[in-house]
Amino acid sequence: MDIVFRDVEHRYQVNTPFEKRALYDIHVDIRSGSYVAVIGHTGSGKSTFLQHLNGLLQPTKGTVHLGDYTITAGKKEKQLKPLRKKVGIVFQFPEHQLFEETVEKDICFGPMNFGMTEEEAKARVSEWLALVGLPEDVRHKSPFGLSGGQMRRVAIAGVLAMEPEVLVLDEPTAGLDPRGRKEMMEMFASLQQQKRMTIVLVTHSMEEAARYADEIIIMHQGTIVRRGTPEQIFRHVDDLLHLGLDVPETILFQRAIEQKFGVQFHTPCLTIEDVIKNLQTLFNKVKGI
Repeated sequence: MDIVFRDVEHRYQVNTPFEKRALYDIHVDIRSGSYVAVIGHTGSGKSTFLQHLNGLLQPTKGTVHLGDYTITAGKKEKQLKPLRKKVGIVFQFPEHQLFEETVEKDICFGPMNFGMTEEEAKARVSEWLALVGLPEDVRHKSPFGLSGGQMRRVAIAGVLAMEPEVLVLDEPTAGLDPRGRKEMMEMFASLQQQKRMTIVLVTHSMEEAARYADEIIIMHQGTIVRRGTPEQIFRHVDDLLHLGLDVPETILFQRAIEQKFGVQFHTPCLTIEDVIKNLQTLFNKVKGI
């Protein structure tokens, strides 16, 4: 499902003394099956942007096209439930939204709410558990007796159970330790490959954006100021620092090496594997190999 924003603006509390412009001049295309990271400071408009992806918010100016659905400013949309099945949003700390007495019931709630029978939903719980890397034996346990990471996976399984075409992730690794963050991000990368779904990742982690995304969108003060592949974005470190954004540790290490030895790597080092590869090339050059 392709996503297209055209001249989108969003204002909160319109026509009141508290009116505030949160988004403006948003023109962006997200192609079906892509993995896009949206980064920016708190208050840059990221959360407002993502809530337009399934109609939780509607533009106060412009048009949002979500596959076959079109949401236009000033026109009240009444039939958004099918759209919300196609676009699943995983908010920060999704485990806080668990409420059923068993894992099975919590996962089945969404599909049943969208018309699937209880029998059909229960028949597929094992599949949904496997997608998020949970063992079958948690099925009849209380989600509140699981570890924090497992609870989060149960909540994500509930979103995936609705079989969305687009998965929106709002800081999905918040609060996890480094191992948990890596496992969670690898799970989403695997899901994207298996299901060929579109993923929109909202994150503060430059490392996650650099490693996993096909494209990065940088938001600042309510609009998009940069857009490109990770290689294109991280070629311009000074621009990012000027915006007050962090850059991956691998990029900072690369800059230190380049400055110390007076060399220039051909591409940004987005991962530790890139660093090792470029250092090996540098050492071989020094040795005359």
